Amino acid sequence: MLKAGVLGAGHLGKIHLRLLQQSEKYELVGFYDPFTENATKVANEFGYKLFNSVEELIDAVDMVDIVTPTLSHFECAKQAIEKGKHIFIEKPITNTLQEAEAIRTLASQNHIRGQVGHVERFNPAFKAVKDLIDSPMFIETHRLAEFNPRGTDVPVVLDLMIHDIDIILSVVKSKVKSVHASGVSVVSETPDIANARIEFENGCVANLTSSRISMKNMRKSRFFQKDAYISVDFLEKKTEVVKMKDAPETPDEFAMILQNAEGLKKQIYFENPKIEPNNAILDELESFAEAIQNNTTPIVSLTQGTEALRVAHQIIDCFKSQNKQ
Repeated sequence: MLKAGVLGAGHLGKIHLRLLQQSEKYELVGFYDPFTENATKVANEFGYKLFNSVEELIDAVDMVDIVTPTLSHFECAKQAIEKGKHIFIEKPITNTLQEAEAIRTLASQNHIRGQVGHVERFNPAFKAVKDLIDSPMFIETHRLAEFNPRGTDVPVVLDLMIHDIDIILSVVKSKVKSVHASGVSVVSETPDIANARIEFENGCVANLTSSRISMKNMRKSRFFQKDAYISVDFLEKKTEVVKMKDAPETPDEFAMILQNAEGLKKQIYFENPKIEPNNAILDELESFAEAIQNNTTPIVSLTQGTEALRVAHQIIDCFKSQNKQ
């Protein structure tokens, strides 16, 4: 079992602590949180060992789980890597692209494994259809959330949209060609609503919308590809798969047939992939343990986390250009 320690005992940190303690792949050694009152409360309530410093915790473990505010990700990761410890780091990987590149380089030089917490990759609905998503040419995502002060220290792109950026980059096997975006600040100093259009070199276009001041929560993505439409509801954990194939000469009387202007007939088929219930956060943590033990590339590598951040900052740069006009 890998000895694991958690940096940060906020809302998400407490979830990570509980799941690491449950996991059969880790031995939870303890945690550190600089906010003494909260740290003491968590330690007393759940019985986790509270360390006196970041350094003390890092020295005691094999893997450091970084669940601190984004602004501190870089320093925490740097300290852990320099001590030869593997790192699981919550999304976004770091605050700036330069920090992400530095972490990626440092981890490579020290032969350290690192995984970024893009948890939607482990969403059971996405896992059920990801192998069916093949060369999508148009993607549309909506990630809407009710207002929550937690997370408003960063733009909605780094708070919410980055989930969809990572999903899109994982299924589109092409380089980003251009990015266009606009954002509006309503209650925060940074944009609360954003729309982005990402064009890829292979012709695929992705249209992303994110809001953290909506009246209801929504996390849906739709993928359109040759002869198929795939919808993923990350919130409700549901999928919809519609495929089209050349219609047979004598179709079943109940078959749904489409005929285009050229007379070509297609039959519509509905597929219902089996969705296996899971705990996505536990799955991502345990998949990282397997990557460490098997010396394999983590499912969401530091490189992939960096690329998601790169596109996110291209979108944010569009906001800055928009404000100068």
